[in-house]
Amino acid sequence: MISNIFDKIRLLFVTEKKPFLRLKSILGFYPHDIRLYQMALMHKSMAYYEQGKEQPEEKTEQEKKRRKREPSQDVQQTKKLYINNERLEFLGDAVLGAIVADILYKHFGRKQEGFLTTLRSKIVCRNSLNKLAIDLGLDKLIKHAGAVTTGHNSFMNGNAFEAFVGAIYLDRGYKYCYRFLEEKVFKYYINIDNVAKQEKNYKSTLIEWCQKHQYKFAFQQKESRDGVHNNIPTFHSSVLVQGIPCGTGDGYSKKESDQNAAKQALNRIKRDKELLNGIKNAKGF
Repeated sequence: MISNIFDKIRLLFVTEKKPFLRLKSILGFYPHDIRLYQMALMHKSMAYYEQGKEQPEEKTEQEKKRRKREPSQDVQQTKKLYINNERLEFLGDAVLGAIVADILYKHFGRKQEGFLTTLRSKIVCRNSLNKLAIDLGLDKLIKHAGAVTTGHNSFMNGNAFEAFVGAIYLDRGYKYCYRFLEEKVFKYYINIDNVAKQEKNYKSTLIEWCQKHQYKFAFQQKESRDGVHNNIPTFHSSVLVQGIPCGTGDGYSKKESDQNAAKQALNRIKRDKELLNGIKNAKGF
């Protein structure tokens, strides 16, 4: 309560109030150091160098004594700092994982470690974080070069979400990170029980099904590069069961293209009786 009063008073002396109020609507509380959030929303494609200062290392006791005798020579060294959101992303990833684990541990009082680990992975996976960033409106605040968005799976939004959590941690601490995730994210955008029921690892499901029925399976990948943005590789996967093509999928990683191919294969096998009979016949039923 007292903190909120001080935050409102502080806002009176802020020249540009709009960014503070916009962040306040996303966070649910006032930010203190807005520069942290600006850095969290700075994609590496828009990174810049900032002149920083770094004290020279004192390696020996003799050097320390010399510095005391000759303070005028104790000059600061300058160093260029590369400004983007990657360091905050690293920090936010760790904080996010800890808080999500805490929330799941309390919500599922009797579930074992394997279940909790799998569920946490579903919640903090890049696709999920990308969606959360869009739901919260962070995607509209990210500073980036336009070419980055050409790949639908660039994970730029999800990375910014993690960096945003890192900014909250440095600005207001763990307690406020927890509050943000619990009251602004889980309350409105994540239904834990529904996520627990979702099956997302289609490749593992297909492999288990093939092993259960003793079917031979194979995943084949091909890499290609976009003609316009040939720095972005794409992958095309196809899955065969008993030598019969069952599904194909594309993605910006082998894992994603395999997942999409497996998903298509599972859907086809479930709905196409002719395909399923073909697989059985190929095995020798």
